[in-house]
Amino acid sequence: MGRNRMNLNHFEDVNQYYEHVKSDLLQHEAHHNLIFGVIDGLINQPERLINSPYLVTVEEDSRILVVALLTPSRKLVLSRSLHPQALNAVAQDLQAQQASIAGVVGLVDEALAFAQAWQAIAGQSYRQGMQMRVYQLETVQPLRKANGYFRQATQADRNVLIDWSQAFIQEALNKTIEYDEAEQIIERYLSKGALSLWQDQVPVAAAGYSGATPNGIRVNFVYTPPNYRRQGYASSCVAALSQTLLAQGLRYCFLLTDLANPTSNHIYQAIGYQPICDLNDYWFEE
Repeated sequence: MGRNRMNLNHFEDVNQYYEHVKSDLLQHEAHHNLIFGVIDGLINQPERLINSPYLVTVEEDSRILVVALLTPSRKLVLSRSLHPQALNAVAQDLQAQQASIAGVVGLVDEALAFAQAWQAIAGQSYRQGMQMRVYQLETVQPLRKANGYFRQATQADRNVLIDWSQAFIQEALNKTIEYDEAEQIIERYLSKGALSLWQDQVPVAAAGYSGATPNGIRVNFVYTPPNYRRQGYASSCVAALSQTLLAQGLRYCFLLTDLANPTSNHIYQAIGYQPICDLNDYWFEE
C-alpha cells in the first residue's frame, strides 16, 4: 500500500476557508477561540487588510492536520495539530514564499514545535512572549456587586477610553502605542457597541468583546486605572458584560489571561470562568 501524502492547501477566499475549517475547529471551540476571532475579523472587517492573508490547511486523506493563518503585521496563528510534520510543512511553505513572520501563537506544544521548525528552516531564533490561559464561561456565578453600575460606553467616553487603551496596552503588552492608533482601537469598539464601563460617579473600569466564534465571543480590554483597583470594579464589570452576552443567546464567553498575572486569573474563576488550555506566544528575532 502507498503511503498517504500530506497536502498543503492555500485558500484565497476567507469565506470558503471558514466553511472548510469550521467543523474541525468547532470540535474544540475554546482552544480555537483566537483563530475563530481572527477569521471573524477577516470576514467582517475586510477593509482593515492591506494585503491578502495567508490561509492554509495541511491535510491527509481529507483529514485536516492543522489550520494556519497569518495576517500581515501579525503573528502566525495555529490550530491544534494532529501531526508534527504538518507544522514543518507550514514552515517550509512560508519560507518558500519568503514570508516575514513576527512570531507564532498557538497551543503550548504546537507553538514551540513551529518556533523550532522555523528556526531550523529560516534561521530565525525565537524568544518566548506571553504564556496565556484560555477560559470558558457558561454560567455567571453570583458575586458581591461593587459600588456603582454597569453601562455601555458611548462617544462621550471617547477621550477617557483612548487614554485607558494606551495605558492598558503599555501594561498588558509592554508596548507603547500612538494616540491615533489608540483612537482607532476605541472607535472600532464604540462603532460596534462592544465596550462597557463600570460607573461609580465616574467611569472606573472597562470591559469589551470581539472575535466571535460560532457559539461565543471573547471578552477582552478588561482594564481598571491603578487608583480604582482592589474595589471589585473589574469583577463586577466583567460579570455584568458576560451575563449580558449570554442573555443575548451566546452559549459561551471566552477569555485569554496572562499567566504572569495571578490576580486576574483568580478574579475570572470567581465569576465562573473555567480554565480550558494554555497558549504560548513566541517572537522571532530579526
